[in-house]
Amino acid sequence: MSLRPATAADVAGLADLEEVANRLALAHVFGDVPFPLAEVADRWADAVDDPAVTVLVVDGVAGRLDCVVAHDDRTLRHLAVHPERWGQGLARAAVDRAVASISASGACPRLWCLAANHRALGLYAHLGWVATGAEQPAEWPPYLLERELVLAGSPS
Repeated sequence: MSLRPATAADVAGLADLEEVANRLALAHVFGDVPFPLAEVADRWADAVDDPAVTVLVVDGVAGRLDCVVAHDDRTLRHLAVHPERWGQGLARAAVDRAVASISASGACPRLWCLAANHRALGLYAHLGWVATGAEQPAEWPPYLLERELVLAGSPS
């Protein structure tokens, strides 16, 4: 797997990747709710432009993106893998890369995950993440519950 820094040219592909992964992984939650593609693309443009945020991608076939991981010096902000690449180790490798960077800053890696995203929560639990007990509403309608996780055994 070859992670590379995302650029402004990747913003549409980032939004597309997030949509395709969410439509499948969260179909039981969102059903026919319209995906906020323009808002998600705007959020990706902001993240790519923010010097405090690292956005790394894996290129896929025909110009699509197969994986994205975004983090700052404390938080794993986003992880998505194209469904055609699920189960191939991309998520683990991307999380490991983000955790190494966050840990190098001396912080305890944290993330927020939708409580209804059973696939992601299973991955994070397998990788040693544990819930802190903190919860908040998600930023997009229908404002589902998110749970904060920390990497077990990391410095506080």
